[in-house]
Amino acid sequence: MSELSPRMAEPASRWTRFLESDLLYSFRRSPVTIVAAIVTLALVLSALLAPLIAPYDPFNPASLNLMDGFTRPMSSSFAGNYFLLGSDNQGRDVLSTILYGSRISLFVGFSATLFALALGTALGLSAGYAGGTYDSVVMRIADVQLSFPAILIALLIFGIARGIIPPSRQESAAVWVLILAIGLSNWAQFARTVRGATMVERQKDYVSAARIMGVNPIIILVRHVLPNVLGPVLVIATIGLALAIIEEATLSYLGVGVPPTQPSLGTLIRIGQQFLFSGEWWILFFPAVTLVLLALAVNLLGDWLRDALNPRLR
Repeated sequence: MSELSPRMAEPASRWTRFLESDLLYSFRRSPVTIVAAIVTLALVLSALLAPLIAPYDPFNPASLNLMDGFTRPMSSSFAGNYFLLGSDNQGRDVLSTILYGSRISLFVGFSATLFALALGTALGLSAGYAGGTYDSVVMRIADVQLSFPAILIALLIFGIARGIIPPSRQESAAVWVLILAIGLSNWAQFARTVRGATMVERQKDYVSAARIMGVNPIIILVRHVLPNVLGPVLVIATIGLALAIIEEATLSYLGVGVPPTQPSLGTLIRIGQQFLFSGEWWILFFPAVTLVLLALAVNLLGDWLRDALNPRLR
């Protein structure tokens, strides 16, 4: 038998393995997921490139003209400016406010989800590995938090933080307080999922072997256990991102979110709701549609990822 050529003996590259993976195959076979990914990518890129593609700077007082106020979509104002999606009561371009507002919503959503993921994963890993009293305390706290709606927990944390921060710094710290409130209201789901997976992994032979060899428990958790529990964590994070964006919009709609000088989609919806019944429907309609599309697209991606990573459905 002839020897294998060097090219045939070489292992496949990471890119080749990715192209041949079940995950990419599942993605290509799902038209709904492809559309959701395109919508999500378009909205994220539009928000990131807002300073470059926005027709106007809606938050520069020097560029605002009250004569542009309440201009209908796809028409010009009395001042001669054209607005594709119309303008609001202050003469701000609705399209530009959506692009800039999406940046705040996405930043808060991503940051809060990452914070909740990091906190919940750390507590879940340590509780599932250590067990005992520490595990019971962490899980009882998670159970108590999960018994209340996340929005109420976020409102409580937001109120406490605003009470601690001096009034002169509340507006500048509002975004970070919002991230903290949303993150602390959503860590329990990550902790419970990671804790259950960790309790399964710690009984396996590779963990027992690492213990016998005297490997530090932190190294065991980070290098060995964590990679094996990331699958469900990524699914929860994807779905949690959509929930965090909606939660931020809800808080901003209630007037306890980001300040008016840095409006998010929720703030724009709250502003538009004031003029809905007076005929200026576009001020509310277009930000609301953007929020719905963003949340729906991310949720669909999360549902696909959950099914793609489920070995029972393969």
